[in-house]
Amino acid sequence: MGHVLVLNASYEPLNITHWRRAMVMLLKGKAEGLEHDSSRVIRPDLLLPTVIRLRQFVRVPYKPLPLTRRNLFQRDNHRCQYCASTTQPLSIDHIVPRSRGGADVWENVTTACLGCNVRKGNRTPREAGMPLLQEPHRPHSGLNFEASRQIRAGRHAEWAKYLIGAA
Repeated sequence: MGHVLVLNASYEPLNITHWRRAMVMLLKGKAEGLEHDSSRVIRPDLLLPTVIRLRQFVRVPYKPLPLTRRNLFQRDNHRCQYCASTTQPLSIDHIVPRSRGGADVWENVTTACLGCNVRKGNRTPREAGMPLLQEPHRPHSGLNFEASRQIRAGRHAEWAKYLIGAA
């Protein structure tokens, strides 16, 4: 059936859960349904939720999104940041090369197709005359990545209004 976006009492996105878990939270009175899939009826008086909000605020400690290959490719939308290719195999490129002291941080890495990565070589994009399509940045959260992916895939368009930078 699907996944459900879970919001804190403050409407801040917390996570994505399975519809069964969401139904349990609704039936126990721990959450309220904000958006529903009218084509899926559980009981005559109960629609399948797509977005729920917790009734009580849950304090969540900040945990930065780890810099991994998968997260980096998602941040850059699986696209070369030099030539915009989505069909070529991608690699990770350091904007300031590691041999020149460039660090493994969100602001210094980007995705590049193999051809662009080889052409850029051990130079900065400015030295190579290869401008970036977008400046690299630390993403907001992993939840926004996953939710944005589902929105782009044509599922859960109603989630976009609850997420930062989605769609």
